[in-house]
Amino acid sequence: MITLREVRKDYSTDVAIGPVDLQIPAGGITALVGPNGAGKSTLLTMMGRLLGLDAGTIEIAGYDVASTASKDLAKIVSILRQENHFITRLTVRQLVGFGRFPYSKGRLTRHDEEIVSRAIDFLDLTELEGRYLDQLSGGQRQRAYVAMVLAQDTEFVLLDEPLNNLDMKHSVQMMQHLRKAAAELGRTIVIVLHDINFAGHYADHICAVKDGRVVEFGTPEEILTDDVLTRVFDTPVRVIEGPAGPLAVYY
Repeated sequence: MITLREVRKDYSTDVAIGPVDLQIPAGGITALVGPNGAGKSTLLTMMGRLLGLDAGTIEIAGYDVASTASKDLAKIVSILRQENHFITRLTVRQLVGFGRFPYSKGRLTRHDEEIVSRAIDFLDLTELEGRYLDQLSGGQRQRAYVAMVLAQDTEFVLLDEPLNNLDMKHSVQMMQHLRKAAAELGRTIVIVLHDINFAGHYADHICAVKDGRVVEFGTPEEILTDDVLTRVFDTPVRVIEGPAGPLAVYY
């Protein structure tokens, strides 16, 4: 479980995140949704200790994120930020191998190599593992980064807009891979998404953020309603029954 208590980040007298009280259950996928600038990515990066808190506490699996040693926290939670500055002369396998750093400190053992291979296979990157990152499409490169995070072998995985710059086909494939990781690998995945319909179809829980605060938390069926989405996104939204479940329609 991820627990946020009275979490706050102050940017100015007019701009602040929180206070936020939130419990994200262990297991499955929890999607953070909301308008641009709502504070979704800020909350995620604070969970991953890439951004400090101005007040409050965050605990992941009972460990205080602020006070837990980095070497221990890196075995509990992994995070993939939206901005990834890749080195072009790095192969897919080398990149995924970085996920083992908390264990190997850069000297991969046979066990590490086995985990790297499993992560590469899991994301369907086996035929690409020898390619350099600048030889990949955007979707392939994004899968390589997610494979790196999975190779870190943490129970909790935080992903900041992993569908960014992916087309529809590759977005669907990415969400299918993440759904599989949650179900088959037992990972708890917290993901920032812009598309409410992807959240509704693939997530187990949805956390709606607006103006720096959590305004709704529940199952997709509870969140995907006309009233809730219209209030969260400040635009008329109608939810209809699609072939695979509730579908938000907006103009």
